[in-house]
Amino acid sequence: MRILFYTGKGGVGKSTMAAAAAWQLSQRHRVLVVSLDPAHNLGDVFGVTLRGRRKRFTDNLHLEEVDLKKLTRAYLKREVTVLSETYNYLQVLNLDSYFSVLQYSPGIEEYALLTSIEKTIREDTRFDYILFDTPPTGLTLRFLALPQVTITWIERLTAIRRQILKKRFTIQKIRGAADAEAKSREIVLNYREDDDDILKRLKALHSNYVALNRILQGRGCGIVLVFNPDILSLRESERLLDGLKELKLPLRLLIQNKVTEENRRTADRTAGILREKVAPGIPLQRVRLEASLPEQSAGLFTLPEDLTKHLTSMEGTDV
Repeated sequence: MRILFYTGKGGVGKSTMAAAAAWQLSQRHRVLVVSLDPAHNLGDVFGVTLRGRRKRFTDNLHLEEVDLKKLTRAYLKREVTVLSETYNYLQVLNLDSYFSVLQYSPGIEEYALLTSIEKTIREDTRFDYILFDTPPTGLTLRFLALPQVTITWIERLTAIRRQILKKRFTIQKIRGAADAEAKSREIVLNYREDDDDILKRLKALHSNYVALNRILQGRGCGIVLVFNPDILSLRESERLLDGLKELKLPLRLLIQNKVTEENRRTADRTAGILREKVAPGIPLQRVRLEASLPEQSAGLFTLPEDLTKHLTSMEGTDV
């Protein structure tokens, strides 16, 4: 299975390019394309109504728009349940009463999106390609960074939990504050880390995020950057690629969209700057304006440019 994230500045045509590539790939492969953008238009591009649900467009092509609000509430509900079951004393706080406020907490939407991506990758293994149409740059970088950020936090929390367990099972043979000599006489009773629910939960989360991060950085996964021939799009693309490089996420393809004869010189200059500064050696695919913005979905199916030729050579990955 191959996994692709279509990203770029808002309005450059990410959804159209992801949809066109999905259609072309589906002529020979089984494809799922998922819109993660809160401002969905994947259904509009294909001329169908999705409303936050998955739909089979053809035998080989399935479409899905993620309902971010519903996803966030489900994520919070699940985490609140786990917290209440793990920490019985939290039940007296009635966390449900804070539910409406918690959904607006920083980072909640990003974690909800990441959970959705992880579930799709883990469960939808029957597809040859999964394409994600992502939100604008800032949100995309934040949720793609989450696996690495979360792994760091979990490792720190695990170390703290182990210290707590050790103290809990330690018997001191003296009274009063322990000095170095007294600490040397401490006895740590035998205990099993697997008997501690909190440590088990941390280990399970760590394993999940390590596996997801390995997939995101692997040879079967890649980023497709869509940009336009203008300075604003160039600058945001540079920032995005710098962020992806820091996260060690592989860039597979540059798509310069909305190219015309009139903006050809600007297109050459901006593409040259991008490839020289931050994306050397990455293939560039150009899409003409008249072909990239079809007034009807039928135009999507006759796009003359082949958007798959640089993608089908990617190696797959076992999930």
